[in-house]
Amino acid sequence: MNLTYRYATIDDISIIREIAQKTWFSTYEPILGKEQPQYMFDLIYSPEGLGEQMNSGQVFVIQHITEKDKENTPVAFASYSIKDADEKIYKLNKLYLNPEFQGGGLGKKLLVEVENRLQQVGGLWLDLNVNRYNKAKQFYERMGFEVMAEEDIPIGEYFMNDYVMRKRL
Repeated sequence: MNLTYRYATIDDISIIREIAQKTWFSTYEPILGKEQPQYMFDLIYSPEGLGEQMNSGQVFVIQHITEKDKENTPVAFASYSIKDADEKIYKLNKLYLNPEFQGGGLGKKLLVEVENRLQQVGGLWLDLNVNRYNKAKQFYERMGFEVMAEEDIPIGEYFMNDYVMRKRL
């Protein structure tokens, strides 16, 4: 198995949407029900929404896996952006791995790739938001993140009830 990483472009929106589609609803419907995840997916992962995110400074990285006798398959993506240039704080906006590939360390490798890229550009801190009931919180804690605060963010008629977590790079 060989892993590669590349920066995404507007041409990769369909790949990002496909991975998100496979991951999003199985992650959030048990926590939020059916309506809120669909509303948020339609807003965040529409082609227009993703294009706006890319154009406003979010950097997307796609993780590909190549297995013996199989072609190069995109399996995960992450996105990050600058949060505070003076303090050298970046924000991990997204990290999603196709559920078929979860549990084998690929999410950890993608996060480490993002952290390495941020260190190369002088980043000192990485923040993220995670739903307070999302099991990914334990993954981020194992990766060295600590809860700094709780935050309730309105999105349409709904709220995202998150922990804000931070890690020193």
